[in-house]
Amino acid sequence: MSDIIGKIADRKAKIGIIGLGYVGLPLAMEFAAKGFRVTGFDVDRSKVAGLNRGRSHIPDVPSKAVAETVRAGRLTATTRYESLKGMDAVVICVPTPLRKTKEPDLTFIISACEAVVPRLRRGQLIVLESTTYPGTTRELVLPMFEAGGFKAGKDFLLAFSPERVDPANKKFNIANTPKVVGGVTAACGRAAEALYASIVQRVVPVSSTESAEMVKLLENTFRAVNIAMVNELAVMCRRLGVDVWEIIGAAATKPFGFMPFYPGPGLGGHCIPVDPSYLAWKMKALNFEPRFIELAANINSRMPEYAVERLAALLNARRKPINGSRVLVLGVAYKPDVNDVRESPSLDVMKLLMDQGAAVSYHDPYVPSVAVEGRRLRSKPLSRASARACDAAVILTAHRGVDYGLLLANAPVVFDARNALPGRKARNLERL
Repeated sequence: MSDIIGKIADRKAKIGIIGLGYVGLPLAMEFAAKGFRVTGFDVDRSKVAGLNRGRSHIPDVPSKAVAETVRAGRLTATTRYESLKGMDAVVICVPTPLRKTKEPDLTFIISACEAVVPRLRRGQLIVLESTTYPGTTRELVLPMFEAGGFKAGKDFLLAFSPERVDPANKKFNIANTPKVVGGVTAACGRAAEALYASIVQRVVPVSSTESAEMVKLLENTFRAVNIAMVNELAVMCRRLGVDVWEIIGAAATKPFGFMPFYPGPGLGGHCIPVDPSYLAWKMKALNFEPRFIELAANINSRMPEYAVERLAALLNARRKPINGSRVLVLGVAYKPDVNDVRESPSLDVMKLLMDQGAAVSYHDPYVPSVAVEGRRLRSKPLSRASARACDAAVILTAHRGVDYGLLLANAPVVFDARNALPGRKARNLERL
C-alpha cells in the first residue's frame, strides 16, 4: 500500500472525482492546482460538456480557472465510468438527500459505488465525502467493495472524509479548512491522510470511518440546534417588545463563552436542514430518542409559517388581506451570494403565500428562475416601479449588492427577516 502514498507524494497519482457539484468541482480544481491529473465523473451530460469547454456551473469556481485547467490537461470531465479503472484514488462526492419520510436516501452513494466496484483494482484508494449517518462506510460501502474477494487495507483502501464546503465563503476554502479523515483500517487512514495532505494545510486523522462520519453530523447538528434556539428567541423578543438583533449584537461583545447565531425564516441548504435527520434516523434505529434534534427541527420548520404570519399582520394593519395582495420576495437562494435553492426557506414562504392567494413575485440576482407550486417564476428587476407596485416586500435572503435602501424608500411595507437593513428605522419597516 506504500505505492499509492508514493504516487501521491510525486504527484503521479491519477485522481477521480465522482460528482461535480458544489463539493466535487472545487475539490477537483484543488487537486489539479496542486499538480495532479484529475478526471471528473458526472451523469449530467450538459455539466460535463460545459466543463470540457471551460465553463463552470459553480459560482465559487470561475470559468476562467476551469478553462485554464482544462487546456493544461489537468482536468477532464466525463460521463463514462470505464475510466475509473485507471484512477489511483477515487473520491465520491454525490448528494445524500432525505426522503419525504425523513429517512436517508443513499441512492446516489449506492450508484456511485456500483460504478466503481466492477472497476476496482488492487492498490486503489476510495474515499467517501458524501455526508451520511455513522456506519455507512463500514456497513454499506465496505461490503460492496469486498464482495469480489478484495480486502480493505490489504488489496484496496477505503476511508471517509466529510466535506466542509461553505459556498460563497471568501475566507475559508478547501486549502485552509482542516480535513478530517478516518479509514476502515489504519493503513486506509494513512493513505487518505496522505491524499488530503497534498492539497490542504492541515489533516485531522480520527480513529475510524464512524468517527469521521459523526464529526460532520456534530458540526451541522450544533448549528441547527443553536439556530433553532435563536429562532425561538426571536419569537420571544417579539412578545417582550425588544429587538432580537440588538440583543444578539450586544451579547456577541462578550469575549468568551458566547457564539452568535442569527434567526431567519427557516433553514436551507444541503447540510444543516438534512444532516441532523441522518443522525436522528440512525439513533432511532438503535432505540434512542434524539430529542434535541427533533425539537430543533420542529422550531426551524415552523419559521416559514411564522414569517408569513408576521407579514399577514403587517398587511392587515393596512387593511389588506394576504389573498389578492402583491408580495415581492427579495432572495430565493438558501444563503447570500449563491445560486443554490436546495431546501431554501424562501420557497416555503412563497408556497405558503401562494396557498393563501397572494400574487408572489421575486428578485434574486443569482437565481434567474425558480419553480414554486408547479409554476415557473422568473426574477424581476428591483426598481422604484416594482417596489411601488407591491403591497408588501419581504427580505428572505440578504444578498450583497441589492439596493435595500431603494426598496425601503418605495415599498409600502418591508418585512426584513434577515436584518438586511440593520439600524434603519422607518414607519414601513419591521424586522423578524
